[in-house]
Amino acid sequence: MEPERERTGRAPKRGKKRRRVANQLVGAAEAMRARWDLEERQQPEAKKARLSTILFAENCEITHGQLCELLKYAVLGKSSVPKPSWCQLFHQNHLNNVVVFILQGMSQLHFYRFYLEFGFLRKAFRHKFRLPPPSSDFLADIIGLQRKKKIGDLSKTMEGSLPSVSSKVSISPQNDPIIQKYGSKKVGLTRCLLTKEEMKAYHFPLQGFPDCENFVPTKCNGSITDNSPLFGLDCEMCLTSKGRELTRISLVAEGGCCVMDELVKPDNKIVDYLTSFSGITKKILNPVTTKLKDVQRQLKALLPPDAVLVGHSLDLDLRALKMIHPYVIDTSLLYVREQGRRFKLKFLAKTILGKDIQCPDRLGHDAIEDARTTLELARYFLKYGPKKIAELNLETVASHQELQAAGQEPRNTAEVVQQLNAGVLECLDSLGQKLLFLTREADASELSSSKTCQTIKCLSNKEVLEQARVEIPLFPFSIVQFSFEPFSPNLTEEMNKRMLIKWTEMSTVYAGPFSKNCNLRALKKLFKSFGPVRSMTLVLETHQPHLCIQYEVLEAAQLAIESLDGILVEGACIKVQRPVTELTLDCDTLVNELEHDSENRGTIYLSGVRETFKEHLLQRSSLFLGLEAVILPKDLKSGKQKKYCFLRFKTFGRAQRALDILTGKDWKLKGRHALTPRHLQAWLRGLPLESRRPPGLRVIPPPSEQEALQMLKVDHPKIAAWRWGRKIGKLYHSLCPGTLCLILLPGTKRQKLSSLLICCSTHGSLSGLGLMGIKDEEESSTPNMCL
Repeated sequence: MEPERERTGRAPKRGKKRRRVANQLVGAAEAMRARWDLEERQQPEAKKARLSTILFAENCEITHGQLCELLKYAVLGKSSVPKPSWCQLFHQNHLNNVVVFILQGMSQLHFYRFYLEFGFLRKAFRHKFRLPPPSSDFLADIIGLQRKKKIGDLSKTMEGSLPSVSSKVSISPQNDPIIQKYGSKKVGLTRCLLTKEEMKAYHFPLQGFPDCENFVPTKCNGSITDNSPLFGLDCEMCLTSKGRELTRISLVAEGGCCVMDELVKPDNKIVDYLTSFSGITKKILNPVTTKLKDVQRQLKALLPPDAVLVGHSLDLDLRALKMIHPYVIDTSLLYVREQGRRFKLKFLAKTILGKDIQCPDRLGHDAIEDARTTLELARYFLKYGPKKIAELNLETVASHQELQAAGQEPRNTAEVVQQLNAGVLECLDSLGQKLLFLTREADASELSSSKTCQTIKCLSNKEVLEQARVEIPLFPFSIVQFSFEPFSPNLTEEMNKRMLIKWTEMSTVYAGPFSKNCNLRALKKLFKSFGPVRSMTLVLETHQPHLCIQYEVLEAAQLAIESLDGILVEGACIKVQRPVTELTLDCDTLVNELEHDSENRGTIYLSGVRETFKEHLLQRSSLFLGLEAVILPKDLKSGKQKKYCFLRFKTFGRAQRALDILTGKDWKLKGRHALTPRHLQAWLRGLPLESRRPPGLRVIPPPSEQEALQMLKVDHPKIAAWRWGRKIGKLYHSLCPGTLCLILLPGTKRQKLSSLLICCSTHGSLSGLGLMGIKDEEESSTPNMCL
């Protein structure tokens, strides 16, 4: 098999909610992974711990349990615990310390209401993510003090054999992703076929797509039934000057007989035979005269009209063949895994079928064996159904085998249970280390009573800070908790209103004056070219007409101002500006700071994209090195792709180069650097429409806030954000390089609020916010980026 198919980052579809996220999170990034790998080899970097969090692209909510996953992995590494499912921590062994700062009483609302005050935090940490509102004990959740249910007897799994149906499992089979997708009853062959939408989402070649113009259809257009014939397909590829090309194809019929096994000579110069995966060498391929067109012709003749192709990551095989086939079963998507990952073919073969394939003592993979294995896996699924497969608890078995692969196989089942369910304290204890917990005395929690935790209780936040400077260097893992007064319900509601109003006004522009006989249709088309418009009205109160345009996204409004202010339109010089209110007085400052936010610096906004944009982008992928994610928003009602997108790159320089290309004469798109972090944009969309006001109306701060600002009380939220943002920044700079640092604003629990606030948040609570980075890694990749 190809190295590409052994990766596990691409997300399968699991119901409507998961499907929407999966389509937008990692599609383009996965398609370009091979090019990134090549780029990394060309530009080697010194080994140091670093983070990759592509999943943040589409506002993923990171649960407290997922935070615990990361913290355990940061302590022990892959030798002892499974990797976190939502991000990647590279070179964990080069990590020196872990420090978690908790700003108790603060939420995502604090961060964005006082965005300019949190100067250090927004500039230093590129990785920002949304947290759910806190439960009864936030600390216990992220440290793993609340034990999970014990896993039952997995002795047969430990031996590598097929677990029996009677084996007890830790998770109800009804929660298994396979059950969630297919139900518990047996399914027929047609139910296992990928739909056209799924094939499109997973980059299968399809008729009419721009990147498939020269692809050959298999001519299979017969009526598919549950009795249609299955054919196992596997291809091996090499790397040529033009990319990956076919070197071998194996086709196995349903009875297990190999009906086609051909070596193929690529058309272009071979750069890498990928022998360790394909088994193909220069000596083997030299005498071969068969070309791709010969294989295509032979395959078309072999397959009956209702043939169903079965493979593992079959999209890669069909693209190597440059062929289009409508009826496919992909075993990497059939056996659905948690968190959008995929099981490896080797793992499924061993766990489901009890057979060893892709053995390390062989030179490369056996394509016939792999093709036959995918066929057997499909037949097993059809014979026994989703319920039996769910009872095997594949996720637990996979986690155990990951431990085995790391070279530290547990001695018995109890030890497996302990490792899979251990919290951070147990992980530290296994290394003979302790956790440092610094907190105010009044806020001490269950963590304080643990023997493996060194707790220092302080009288104030100031004392917590002073102790942190002294104690943190002495401990490999530290939690520093500051406590602040949460917003009152009335102030919270008012701040929610003002946040939405402010962003609405910042996303609104007035343009004019225009002549009384201006071409209104042409003007509307002009302003819509910068991005999606929520509303557009003609203002007739002025001597000459003006337009009021309210955009859906801040980037579109800013782009319109930058592009049109002061230009001639129909012979008249127009002015394009925002409404001037007390909430937009600092707008220019805020826009400038948003553009330099570490999360936004590598992201660009584009308007005017078509449905085929993503495919066109992938075709020209060599122009866009370092692309991490393509975010294509969809209309929530119609499901159609909107005409704008965001592209996220590894560095500011690569984002700038891509912007220059995409706004040039070949692509003819309009764009600029991003301004709105994704989780903020989604949060603003979730606020109720009733709280919006017409531009220009004045909002008077409530008396309590006015008085607090006039008196400059230290405990006012705005002042606290400014003071403690700076203090944490100074403490951060004193940490040693290679320190994993998390800043957590846990959110606030449910309070009895008005109906407005309850609509704005989960059951009346406020969502939290997380910021994450590794010292030195973030400093080298965020500030002072050059083109």
